Amino acid sequence: MSIDLEKILRPVDSPMPLYPPKYMTLASGETMVVRQVGREEIPQILPHVEPLIHVERDFYNIVAARVYAELLGYYCHRVQDEYVLVAQVNGELAAVVNGRMVSKDVGMSYHTLALKRGERIGAHAFAAKMEYHMDILGQKEVLIVAESPIGFRRWMIEYKLEKRFEIPHELGGPPSWALTRELFDAARDTLLVGRRPVPEAALAKAKAGILPPIDPPTPAADFLAATRSQYDSTGTALLPPGKTAQKPKRSE
Repeated sequence: MSIDLEKILRPVDSPMPLYPPKYMTLASGETMVVRQVGREEIPQILPHVEPLIHVERDFYNIVAARVYAELLGYYCHRVQDEYVLVAQVNGELAAVVNGRMVSKDVGMSYHTLALKRGERIGAHAFAAKMEYHMDILGQKEVLIVAESPIGFRRWMIEYKLEKRFEIPHELGGPPSWALTRELFDAARDTLLVGRRPVPEAALAKAKAGILPPIDPPTPAADFLAATRSQYDSTGTALLPPGKTAQKPKRSE
């Protein structure tokens, strides 16, 4: 008897309502569309995430590597109840956020990856993700961790997250923080923006194709500068290997 191993390897997804797309006007005056993508669009996203694996600044490398793997897991049906949202400006990929539904009441936030810096794009995309968990899925709390100081300030501090240190997070087991419905409602008016429905032309452009980001983060000229600077408060660690800071000339 032949056995269809794919039926064994592939988890069975639970029914999940789709995230209704929305749009917002950025400080630059540009329109950003946030929408959910299906598995068929993942191959369009992967080539834009892969280069960020080599950007050490702000921990883009580890976040991008994990997002790439999570997108593949979603595409290949290897993660149960995962979702992916994208933010696009003129069709260009500005941010990717993802997570999954752990149970009816609990969500698991995976990552927020901004490919366009500034204008709080990452913060807007994260807020849309929390909106999906709270308002669309109707969950009671979302488990969250941060992998960078920027993420800690944006999530833990801005949302005043509660500690759930007794619960290991799926991203390697660090202690979790939680966004509860009460905290989300308290932050709703200041951190959640966007309108619906999305104008037809803007939504059509977003769905027509996920275009490359026009100004993505790039590696520093010295690939180890960011690592060395973590252990040096003088600033000299930012100099390339073999270089020394010039001593100031003494005035006569």
